[in-house]
Parts: sequence; C-alpha cells; structure tokens
Amino acid sequence: MTDSVVGTRTVRHDGPELVQLLTPEGERVEHPEYSDYAAHLGPEDLRGFYRDLVLVRRVDAEATALQRQGELGLWASLLGQEAAQIGSGRATRPQDYVFPTYREHGVAWCRGVDPVTLLGLYRGVNLGGWDPHQNHFQLYTIVIGAQTLHATGYAMGVQRDGAVGTGDPDRDTAVIAYFGDGATSQGDVNEAFVFAAVTNAPVVFFCQNNQWAISEPNERQTRVPLYQRASGFGFPGVRVDGNDVLAVYAVTKAALDRARSGDGPMFIEAFTYRMGAHTTSDDPTRYRIAAEVEEWKLKDPIARLKAYLSRGGHADAEFFDAVDAESDEIATHVRSGCLALPDPEPESMFDHVYADPHPLLEEEREWFRGYHASFAAGEEVAR
Repeated sequence: MTDSVVGTRTVRHDGPELVQLLTPEGERVEHPEYSDYAAHLGPEDLRGFYRDLVLVRRVDAEATALQRQGELGLWASLLGQEAAQIGSGRATRPQDYVFPTYREHGVAWCRGVDPVTLLGLYRGVNLGGWDPHQNHFQLYTIVIGAQTLHATGYAMGVQRDGAVGTGDPDRDTAVIAYFGDGATSQGDVNEAFVFAAVTNAPVVFFCQNNQWAISEPNERQTRVPLYQRASGFGFPGVRVDGNDVLAVYAVTKAALDRARSGDGPMFIEAFTYRMGAHTTSDDPTRYRIAAEVEEWKLKDPIARLKAYLSRGGHADAEFFDAVDAESDEIATHVRSGCLALPDPEPESMFDHVYADPHPLLEEEREWFRGYHASFAAGEEVAR
C-alpha cells in the first residue's frame, strides 16, 4: 500500500496493508490470518454490532449537545471511532480488565456502564461514578498515557495470581489499555511497553490512531507507522482498519487470546479518524481542512456495516427503523439522566483524601465550612 495525499497532508501507509474484513463499500473480504477470528459471527451478531454503533453515536451526539447547552463542562467525542471501540470492546470477556483513557464511551457501553454515569465526570458532580470492579472497567484517566502503566501493573498481578495460560476460558484473563496516537510519545507509555515485554505480561495495548494529537498531525509525531514500534520492545504489533468493526473485533480477539494463553503483550494500531474536535474546548477548523474530513466520511464505520447488512439480506428496513427508534430512547435517557444527577455536598471533596483522619485536612475542611456558610449569611442579610 502506498502513501496517500489527503488535503494538504501525506498519510503514510508503508508496511503491511491494513487488516480489513469489510471494505468502505460494505463488501466482505478475507484475510489469511484474521478471518477465522470472525468466522463464527452470524447475522444476529452483526445486527448487534450495528445496534451498538448507532446507539453509541447517538449517546455521543446527545452528550455533545448537552455540553453546548451548558450542562457539561466538557465532552470528548468519539465520533468516527465507534468501530474501533465496539469491535475491541466486544472481543473482551467478562473477566478481562479494561483501562480506558477519557474517550472510550463505546468500550464502556460494551462493558455495561450506563452512559449517564459517564456524564457525571464531565458534569463535575463525581470523579467517575461507577464501580471499576463491577464492570472490570477502570475509571477514565485524563493524564495522557498514565493508564498504560496501571494496566501493565495489573496484568503482572493477574499473571502472578495464576490466571493466565491455565486453559480454562472462564479463568484465563487479559488486560487491555486504550490510548491515542499522541500518547505513544509519552514516557509512561514507553515504560509500560518495557515492563510488559520483559515480564511477558498479559496486556494488549490498543492505540486508536485518529491521526491528530489535538492539533498535531501524525507526521509531526512519528517517522514510522505506530504499530512498528512494538517490535523494538520485543512484542508484535499490527495495524487494523479502525473503521471496520469486524476486523477490529478479529484482531483484538486474537491479541486477547494470545495474552490469556501466556504468550505476552501485543500492540494494536486501529487506524481511524477523529471526525469531531479533540474535545468541545477546541476548534478543529483552525488546524485541519474540510476536505480531509470529507475524505473520511466515505469510510464511515456505520454506513459500511449497514451496506453489508442490506446487501446480504441480513437486515431489513424494519430492523433499521427499530434501531433508530431505540437511539431516540437512549438520547432521552441520557438527557433526563444527566439533568437529574445530584450535585455533591461541597464538603465531600475532603472525603476519601486519606484513609485515616489528617489534622491539616480537618483544618482546611473547617475553613471551607465557614467560608461556605458566609454566603448563606449574606443571603439572610439581603432579605
């Protein structure tokens, strides 16, 4: 595969071709290494993938609208990256453990986390709000790449607990860490690669290469395709079409199976595109051109799966209408649930800072209590 020019940028594709099982036109293709990992998926499974893609996109759109209306302080959109998240999330098993960054709303969906709970963090009413152990889905990490070290450490613990390579599909466990292309430049990520490699930890590093680290394009971040970096650390890397939900599922399943069996870490580069802003705080029209976005609209992950389902007779208009109706319901759920999230007690910010009482913290709590009470006193005087 050769380099391609998108707008004013040259996008590098050197190395093996993308792993792909579904073309942008919605045609099923075979891959010599990964087709078998998706061969068991029937029409019902594929309709389920489509439903997930549509509903997660609608959750994302509603959250973006809520932020624009002042109900959220910030939102990190996943628009365009739905297939990378649904495909990889559906490849995990219940006992696997997920370490996300702050954009993995689709993976959270796959792990059974209520979307309303995700909004609590962005509304500023909690620090995450879900129990990581209940869904095996860690809290969002804002510090870029820090969760890769947490994931590697957790994977080393799983290894020492004897939950790897036993041959028991209900016991063998893998860990998966999500991050973006920009995070691969962070020291934490590279340190995680070193530890994972030398300890043969059961961890999959899943990079969503959406080609922009906020306003920095790929060509200013790396001189080689990201998946090739893995070989320098001593474990395999693969590049998959991140807008192809079937290929992402197959590649992630293979990597997780490999980790669970005791063969060590693997790096997946899901080559995709961020259709929206990095977060609602930035304006992508200041650093990229519209032609580039238009180019990627033709590779939309939902459109290609819909085309395949329709062309193959695997879904009809009644099914698509039902999914659309369900997306309206989930949007209503997200909006009403967000607006009903309770505000925390102001003093609760001091809870759980230390395991035991701390005199300085108690002093600060008392000062804050008086400061907060002064506003109530002021209101009484005004009356």
